[in-house]
Amino acid sequence: MERLIINDLIEWKNRKNRKPLILKGVRQCGKTYILKEFGKENYEDVVYFNFEGNPALAERFEQDLDPKRILIELGILAKKPIKPQSTLIIFDEIQFCNKALTSLKYFHEQAPEYQIVSAGSLLGISLSKPLSFPVGKVDFLTLRAMSFYEFVLAHDERMLLDYLEDININTPVPQMFADKLITLLKTYYVTGGMPEVVANWVDSKDVSEVERIQDVIFNSYELDFAKHAPSTDFPKLSLIWRSIPDQLAKENGKFVYGYVKHGARAKDLEDALQWLVSAGMAYKVCKIEKPAMPLSAYSNQSYFKLYMADIGLLRRMSRLPATSIFEDSILYSEFKGAITENFVLSEFINLHGDVPYYWKSGNTAEVDFIAQFGEKIVPIEVKASTNVKSRSLGVYREKYNPEISFRTSMLNLKKDNGLVNIPLYMIWVIEKMLR
Repeated sequence: MERLIINDLIEWKNRKNRKPLILKGVRQCGKTYILKEFGKENYEDVVYFNFEGNPALAERFEQDLDPKRILIELGILAKKPIKPQSTLIIFDEIQFCNKALTSLKYFHEQAPEYQIVSAGSLLGISLSKPLSFPVGKVDFLTLRAMSFYEFVLAHDERMLLDYLEDININTPVPQMFADKLITLLKTYYVTGGMPEVVANWVDSKDVSEVERIQDVIFNSYELDFAKHAPSTDFPKLSLIWRSIPDQLAKENGKFVYGYVKHGARAKDLEDALQWLVSAGMAYKVCKIEKPAMPLSAYSNQSYFKLYMADIGLLRRMSRLPATSIFEDSILYSEFKGAITENFVLSEFINLHGDVPYYWKSGNTAEVDFIAQFGEKIVPIEVKASTNVKSRSLGVYREKYNPEISFRTSMLNLKKDNGLVNIPLYMIWVIEKMLR
């Protein structure tokens, strides 16, 4: 399936001061697939090495970290010569070999003509031994779950996406197109963006098979906890991970350590929670009380909400039936706000890279997300349906008078006195609308 990160990979390939690349991301988000596709389309040849469960490969890095020797031995393993410039070298699951990770420094310094891309889980790389990491000697990219834009692409709707890309801010989306996009959006709420799940849905339209694959991914994540975390922390990681849907379902969504385990406090769980965030499996959105630059200076790191990196896994973990989303049932109405917030956040991070904040003024008003775009601080209010009545955004606008505010909902595209309503299925145009 088409992934937008391919453009970033091509840009890396063409960069004059290119360094070995590490493609980070959670398991099952498509890192291996996209690197192989990138190599196939842009190089004469590709050699692929996977370090997981491969001691013979790891041994190539034990004697020393001389790139010339390593390349000769890797060529013998691959049964073909590795040529500078024309061969792409892929190191997969590089977090399983600390010396291979260290070797990237020497490839950059002594053999920059060889093009190396590495893939690894965020958790494994973040927990690599301090002396093994080639600080300043590698480039980074992060691959996340498929965005809604990529999901629509997978349904062969490029012309529709191109049309939305060029639409004027004062032009409503034709109802025929809006209806199609709303249906696709509901489907995305069910499947999420894990490539294997999306591919299966596109081919089969079988919800039960989608959920089976989601369960497999969910279990593989927990196995990752056990593989990388100290044995004493594994139960904490699992408890926090499983508590996210319940935490979001609460009225204000604030993360409470005591809900994870009765009587637990921050000092008991915050290290494990940070591991989940570092692994890219969860997003921590902190509260600010004043929208000023830099936003981080006005954030409260102890008052936050925790979201999941994939909306499909959130839906599956909460055991929300797919039919309740497609039919908009009463059962779904209780969780609709949380799942929509998580969707908007994931879309924003896919687009922007940074995690936003949220604003809360005492117990009187709350705006879902506060984001920085260049020199502008922009409030983003999330509404799950066509009912957009809200006092909080009005309070924020009256207090801080932002140049522009965004509201996302199921209503059509509309601009009114500095407030832009962007349909939930068009979050990816938010930067264009801001310009």
